[in-house]
Amino acid sequence: MGSTMEPPGGGYLHLGAVTSPVGTARVLQLAFGCTTFSLVAHRGGFAGVQGAFCMAAWGFCFALSGLVLACEFTRLHSCLHLSWGNFTAAFAMLATLLSATAAVIYPLYFTRLECPPEPAGCAARDFRLAASVFAGLLFLAYAAEVALTRARPGQVASYMATVSGLLKIVQAFVACIIFGALVHDSRYGRYVATQWCVAVYSLCFLATVAVVALSVTGHTGGLGCPFDRLVVVYTFLAVLLYLSAAVIWPVFCFDPKYGEPGRPPDCPRGSCSWDSQLVVAIFTYVNLLLYIADLAYSQRIRFVPTL
Repeated sequence: MGSTMEPPGGGYLHLGAVTSPVGTARVLQLAFGCTTFSLVAHRGGFAGVQGAFCMAAWGFCFALSGLVLACEFTRLHSCLHLSWGNFTAAFAMLATLLSATAAVIYPLYFTRLECPPEPAGCAARDFRLAASVFAGLLFLAYAAEVALTRARPGQVASYMATVSGLLKIVQAFVACIIFGALVHDSRYGRYVATQWCVAVYSLCFLATVAVVALSVTGHTGGLGCPFDRLVVVYTFLAVLLYLSAAVIWPVFCFDPKYGEPGRPPDCPRGSCSWDSQLVVAIFTYVNLLLYIADLAYSQRIRFVPTL
């Protein structure tokens, strides 16, 4: 009589989860993430919103990477009500963006070649330099996973592993940057036109998050219409909406009739509404280009929703 405890897929532990190229990248992510976090927490130091963001980004990425690797190694991901391929691809792209942002912000705000005054001294400088190096390595480890798992031309894969799926994560991330600039004294409430732009950013962000959520949870098959066709239609509408915002926002912020064409000389650094308006304008065009690229790719993708 055969044993009922034998798992149907072979052994209980999946060694390929740590020995494959993707598994190796994930192990490096844990090593680099733990090292970066520890260097900063021990002696490197951090302060303010920038430092808190970096620590939160590294902590979040480390925790999720540990969960992904543990589930892969123990095969427990089959017990989760998730489309595992979509989840890991979406997380890898998000972690790449977060780690890249932290790898830029931390050296920019905290790392200097000269030694800070005591009691921190040169030891703090050395720890900050080392943390900056490992933050860069952490970004490369996540970027390597994205490159290894990205769907190749002609390959049938989960939606979030395609270029269109990865672009959805980038679009949502850029939208968060826009929201951050909007709430930082951007004065978007002065005109109905700029309020329309905020509505465009919000609507497209929510729709993009909904697409990602449906893909990760594996519920794309229950929409009553083909998911790929729905994504193409939504992306086309998003291009039109962002195109309107890309025209309206600069006019009502930088045209002399409505706003300031140049940065006011008395505008304080760090709390200048013109700077926030410029950030919104720049990333509006960035997201417009991302949605156009998404529209071009989404018309020719082939994916399996349950992967």
